[in-house]
Amino acid sequence: MHDIRAIRENPAAFDAALARRGAAPLSSDILALDESRRAKILAAETAQADQNKAAKLVGAAKAKGDEAEFERLRALVAEKKSEIAAMQTEAKELDQKLNDLLMTLPNTPLDDVPQGADENDNVEIRRWGTPREFDFQPIEHFELSGVKPGMDFETAAKLSGSRFVVLSGAVSRIHRALAQFMLNTHVDENGLTEAWTPVLVREEMMLGTGQLPKFGEDSYQTREGWWLVPTAEVTLTNIVNGETVDHDSLPRRYVAHTQCFRSEAGSAGRDTAGMLRQHQFEKVEMVSITHPDASLAEHDRMTKCAEGILEKLGLPYRTVVLCTGDMGFGATKTHDIEVWLPGQNTYREISSVSVCGDFQARRMNARFKPADGGKPQFVHTLNGSGLAVGRTLIAVLENGQQADGSVSLPDVLHPYLGGKTRLTAEGRLV
Repeated sequence: MHDIRAIRENPAAFDAALARRGAAPLSSDILALDESRRAKILAAETAQADQNKAAKLVGAAKAKGDEAEFERLRALVAEKKSEIAAMQTEAKELDQKLNDLLMTLPNTPLDDVPQGADENDNVEIRRWGTPREFDFQPIEHFELSGVKPGMDFETAAKLSGSRFVVLSGAVSRIHRALAQFMLNTHVDENGLTEAWTPVLVREEMMLGTGQLPKFGEDSYQTREGWWLVPTAEVTLTNIVNGETVDHDSLPRRYVAHTQCFRSEAGSAGRDTAGMLRQHQFEKVEMVSITHPDASLAEHDRMTKCAEGILEKLGLPYRTVVLCTGDMGFGATKTHDIEVWLPGQNTYREISSVSVCGDFQARRMNARFKPADGGKPQFVHTLNGSGLAVGRTLIAVLENGQQADGSVSLPDVLHPYLGGKTRLTAEGRLV
């Protein structure tokens, strides 16, 4: 959420920042609501002072036996009380309108974020690895003969509908091994604290990280009112919801492996083949809570953590900076990491690492106590996939595929698979 004081101080800069994201100028509407709200608060405070003054005189009039003055002052006190209640109600309603408006507005981009309309305007900043040259035509993951026995879309459709999959046998074990490998790497080498969190959260948690109110259709809500998390960003970031933490506790770096749930609203017809875009999937998510001065360095650090997983797996990738038109709602800058998928002959997103500034912290009221003992300040928050497990599985299968439909598996996974090194064309680990 945006700082109303910053909007008051420089409305033109706020409108210009929103314009970079394709949004209409709204500072005049915001400031009109803010002015009305502040006027009602001031009027209520003035009436409260008048009521207090009259209340003191009531006793004095009673003591003097001045019944007429006593009744006049008592009536005035009652009148002021009614006025105050009405003005406080109006001020509260205006405050809610202002809050509702601010909650629907996206974060503003950093100055170095490239201007653009969509993914075609993203800017590549580096590549790692060279896509393998095949002496046969590579195919997609779900077409591999070694994969077919362990990747069942028909049974999943019977159980749950489209965009679900049942993994079994060797493929399921490789999927599990990838998640375990990612967690161990982030904990043992990258210094993240592992967490295990709920996948059902209260509505205010989704509001805190920006999934609500604007993007409710992208997620699932239960009859009891809980929401299924679209990513562990929601739970890990909200650990500091409503908290004022000590300066010395920053940065806080978390990682969690969870099931994730997305309705994929608006994605009809996109990536329907295979398990690239599912309603239910797994991710290893990274979240950092930092001092404001450290968040940009932390963004680069988190990006390297995600890239490092791909490098250990030997998977070629490229990293891009998202343009203003492709950034997520809560981000002020985002790095997307795209892995090479030979079956599609293209790079596909496997991680988004975003710095959000104090945007989420304001929504959550998450602060820290400065080292010098000054007034509490808002923390900065960051999140990123480290990585999407299903998409990593796809990349491992496609990049390691052999002409006979078997798959050679990355060396780093062998210890997690009991020393097995290959998925055979029949779907067994050997």
